[in-house]
Amino acid sequence: MQNSINYDKIKEAAAYHPKPQDINYTYGTAGFRMKADLLDSVIFRVGILAVLRSKKLDSKTIGIMITASHNPEHDNGVKLVDPYGEMLEQSWENYATQLANAQTEDELVDVIKQIVSNNDIDESKPANIVYARDTRPSGPALVSALVDGLKSLNSKIIDFGVKTTPQLHYVTRCYNVQGTEDDYGEPTEEGYYKKLATAFRKVVEGKSRLTPIHIDAANGVGAPKMKELAKHIGDEYLEAVLVNDDYTTQGKLNYQCGADFVKTSQRLPFGSKIKHGDRAASFDGDADRIVYYYVDEDNTFKLLDGDKIAGLAGGFIIDLVKTAGLEGINVGVVQTAYANGSSTTYLEKVMNVPVSCVPTGVKHLHHEAEKYDIGVYFEANGHGTVLFSKKALKTIHSAEGQTAEQKEAIEKLRALTDLINQTVGDALSDLLLVEAILTNRQWSLKQWDQAYSDLPNRLVKVVVENRHIFKTTDAERKLLEPTGLQEQINELISKYKNGRSFVRPSGTEDVVRVYAEAATREECDELAYKVAGLVYDQAGGTGGKPKEFL
Repeated sequence: MQNSINYDKIKEAAAYHPKPQDINYTYGTAGFRMKADLLDSVIFRVGILAVLRSKKLDSKTIGIMITASHNPEHDNGVKLVDPYGEMLEQSWENYATQLANAQTEDELVDVIKQIVSNNDIDESKPANIVYARDTRPSGPALVSALVDGLKSLNSKIIDFGVKTTPQLHYVTRCYNVQGTEDDYGEPTEEGYYKKLATAFRKVVEGKSRLTPIHIDAANGVGAPKMKELAKHIGDEYLEAVLVNDDYTTQGKLNYQCGADFVKTSQRLPFGSKIKHGDRAASFDGDADRIVYYYVDEDNTFKLLDGDKIAGLAGGFIIDLVKTAGLEGINVGVVQTAYANGSSTTYLEKVMNVPVSCVPTGVKHLHHEAEKYDIGVYFEANGHGTVLFSKKALKTIHSAEGQTAEQKEAIEKLRALTDLINQTVGDALSDLLLVEAILTNRQWSLKQWDQAYSDLPNRLVKVVVENRHIFKTTDAERKLLEPTGLQEQINELISKYKNGRSFVRPSGTEDVVRVYAEAATREECDELAYKVAGLVYDQAGGTGGKPKEFL
């Protein structure tokens, strides 16, 4: 049988991609991610896993993205995308880790045979794979390793080229639902632009165009893709002005720019010259995150992060659902512990929107959002989207409004289902969502910002000897271990007005992150650094104590 697995062929190919003996790999929320020169063997083996996954799922197309998102340019990574554009099923993450850590070619084959046996995989099924990469210099070499892995199992391969991560998620879903009632669009880059551009024009039709939006593209793949998208939309609907759009010069990607830099440093990215009255946003390196910002009259930097986007989107969608008379559809917002306390209060008390809190990580948010008819989820870092259930889609597309107002609301909801990339957080799609809402409301960024005021917050990183000693509960808001540390943190928190702080281990490196909020900036910083100091002293801090604000 021509598609049966030839294990000798795999061993022969694997010999060209030996595993470094002293590295232990882990497939986490973001897949594998680390310094690019350590990834050759991993990416080869991820190709093998993707083929097995496709065979297991009756030859469905599996996506592979080579990217390290907001990480420095010398890093890279890889993650698998399941057939509907969602992240790899969690139970298979362990297989990825086992394959990556097999020390020899014989061990690798043993792991493959185990996966085949455990999942009752029919080896003769064909496999279909689509892959893409971001603009990192290490990309082409890693693609070469990936292709070696795919060819060792005779997979059918589609090279989708240099793309944003969300475009790869989009096209993976498109391939798998083509010609069905769930058809998601044309599985091409052009199809992606057409779908978003058409939907955007429908939502803003008849409204005055806003002032230009200044976009910091993090010197990444989002730069050329946003330019292309803007061409499809047309200047009469959206004027985008790009900065940090040099994605070909080495050393610039994510350097002092991009959504992660702006969010964590709370200041304008390098290269931004915006002044009072301007509107601005930042993508990250692979264009799956977005944050907005502006400068106030007194030149103060003001950030509108994922929490603010969730509030804006949740409020607008609820208004449309009510105006359309679709009372049977429930709308909810999903957040993590990093969401600002003020945003949660605003959503629950002012907007009367149900809010769920889940552990950090897109898979947790996505899964929880699926419990609502329309689920809005955003991490504070600017990664998020809106999910429409089959029931919601059917209701929206079959509804017939009685009044002109109802008909308009229904049309806008229909357009939103196309405008929003429901497979994953997508900076380009989310930018258009925010722009569409602000255009409809005719709001400035300041008007949006005034819906509620964020509590001052601070994120501090503490380097520790072993992050695995930290165990959390209550959506990562409380520490179970080290024993007694949570009680000491609680005692510190009690001394500050509106005080809140939690500690959680990183999923990828030996650090723990300390988040704090309080009524004033001074008290917030003080609380953050006191909790960080406590963690450093009590739980194996290393490399110097986080510097306190004094």
